[in-house]
Amino acid sequence: MPGMRHPDTVRWSYWRTVVGACAAALVVVVGACTGDVKIDTPAESAADVDCSVVKCVALTFDDGPSPYTDRLLQILKDNDAGATFFLIGNKVAANPDGAKRIAEAGMEVGSHTWEHPNMTTIPVEEIPAQFSRANDAIEQATGRRPTLVRTAGGLINDAVLAEAKRQGLADINWDVIPFDWANDSDTAATRYMLMTQIKPNSVVLFHDTYSSTVDLVQQFIPVLKANDYHLVTVSQMLGPREPGSAYGSRENGPPVNELRDIPASEIPTLPDTPSPTPMPNFPITDIPGANSGGPTNGA
Repeated sequence: MPGMRHPDTVRWSYWRTVVGACAAALVVVVGACTGDVKIDTPAESAADVDCSVVKCVALTFDDGPSPYTDRLLQILKDNDAGATFFLIGNKVAANPDGAKRIAEAGMEVGSHTWEHPNMTTIPVEEIPAQFSRANDAIEQATGRRPTLVRTAGGLINDAVLAEAKRQGLADINWDVIPFDWANDSDTAATRYMLMTQIKPNSVVLFHDTYSSTVDLVQQFIPVLKANDYHLVTVSQMLGPREPGSAYGSRENGPPVNELRDIPASEIPTLPDTPSPTPMPNFPITDIPGANSGGPTNGA
């Protein structure tokens, strides 16, 4: 009858909800079939990439955490990109929150030893502490104990690898070294090295102690994406590594010129903001010109 109201009972509320939900679902199904309703599906994330079937590249960043790390993490996040950070243990001890933010951003964290010495020239009895102290600091800051290590300058020998094996660490060097520390004021030179050296499954060495490196990464990621590259972590690309094993080299191979460039109009504009002052670096005396901030001390 007109004006008749259904009793406000639990049973009536239940069936009213069911009928409404079914009607809404029917609209979506019909709309999707006719094209009138678009169903958004989540984009493929970096963690879902299978590097055996698509092109991958692993960007790695040494010597952090630094004042530039947070901006770099935001750039990686904005591009749904993974990366691996090899952190200096005494810098982590001085800035545990910075290391924690790297891990919380979903990045892979490896060790860059406790204080970045030449591991092949220090006394053999000092090698274990360079690994263990760095691992302890990183684990305390991030909750994760590293399984990957990169030594300063990529310098290793049998004694270093034997101790890495005892501590459950695989050594990772690189396939592409674009010399970002030497080209701090000439990013075009660094970019040229990237354009001519990167190929599928390259491990690329950067340092996150330079604002110029972060600028370059922001502007170069679109080039990699235009070339159908997925940016992933070392472990995702290479798979589990045997403790005590060594990957990569300390030099570039012959040029491959695999990448095609993109129009200048597609390169992001850099933010018009001053870079923060670099954090003080712990002095490294046994690798000339290669302290933890490079020859310009991270400026």
